[in-house]
Amino acid sequence: MTQTVLVIAAHPDDEVLGCGGTMAKHIQNGDNVHSIILAEGITSRDRSRDRETNSERLSELGKAAQKANDILGVNSLKLYDFPDNRMDSLDRLDIVKVIEDIVNEVKPDILYTHHIGDVNIDHRRIHEAVITACRPIPGNHLVKELLFFETASSTEWMTPGSAPTFSPNWYVDITETLSLKLRSLEAYDYEMREWPHARSVTALEHLARWRGANIGVEAAESFILGRKIKN
Repeated sequence: MTQTVLVIAAHPDDEVLGCGGTMAKHIQNGDNVHSIILAEGITSRDRSRDRETNSERLSELGKAAQKANDILGVNSLKLYDFPDNRMDSLDRLDIVKVIEDIVNEVKPDILYTHHIGDVNIDHRRIHEAVITACRPIPGNHLVKELLFFETASSTEWMTPGSAPTFSPNWYVDITETLSLKLRSLEAYDYEMREWPHARSVTALEHLARWRGANIGVEAAESFILGRKIKN
């Protein structure tokens, strides 16, 4: 049975870092995958947010996002323009309303988003907003599976005791789609770093191999299951 999958990520590249191999696997299995990126991903590198000065870089990043998602084969990609690394400056309700509209439009069976215990503030705010937007209210669209991914160079950088630890209890074998994930990451060349940075293509391959070894396969992505509803 074809399923509808929604990935809600903070910044361009987070969707691939967190679940790129799983997204490609869903596509290969005949599912419909929709990718949403909420924050613009550039302006936090300056002292104050200036979209006009960064317009060319934002445009290039948008093109990279489209290329990366095309490599995975996603059905649709939509980029929003929430402020990069400043989503804590917004009322949470404003984020929730946008996500509610997305969920009502896409009507996903499965939704992937960030883990709460990340260093990045945008990841945490989006996690909280997704939980609120996907609350199981009678009469609303019901997301049957809610999963939280790890984001290299954010999840593992949170110190113990500062936030809930990422302790995966859900794994997806991406042995057949790891190469697509790595190719997709290469499309984000501006965002990626050189080894041994945690956000390097080499590090992401090592992580996939390690998560695969956790469950006895060649490569995997790991998640925390937030909720699963069976008919």
